[in-house]
Amino acid sequence: MRGVGAGCLVIEGIVLLLAIQPIRIMGGSLQGLGVWAMVALSVLCFLLCGLLRHRWAWHVGTALQILVIAGGYFQWGIAAIGVVFLALWLYVLNVKKSVLG
Repeated sequence: MRGVGAGCLVIEGIVLLLAIQPIRIMGGSLQGLGVWAMVALSVLCFLLCGLLRHRWAWHVGTALQILVIAGGYFQWGIAAIGVVFLALWLYVLNVKKSVLG
């Protein structure tokens, strides 16, 4: 199950990095601090992949999804990415619970 969770986080990190330029072009207030916040969230996704062997890391993953949604402060597109990945993360947690009991 760690592989599935890590896969979800890696894809989210890549999407967050790739979304920076289109969101800037769309006219959001994604400048300076917003770009660094997106990069920081992406790095957190990548770091959390290696920590999923710990029980607490799964809870941090859920909190990370909330932080990405809060990134909607800079541009609504970031919040949309956060909602999609929150739904995916909740699905991964549900599968984890059903498989591991």
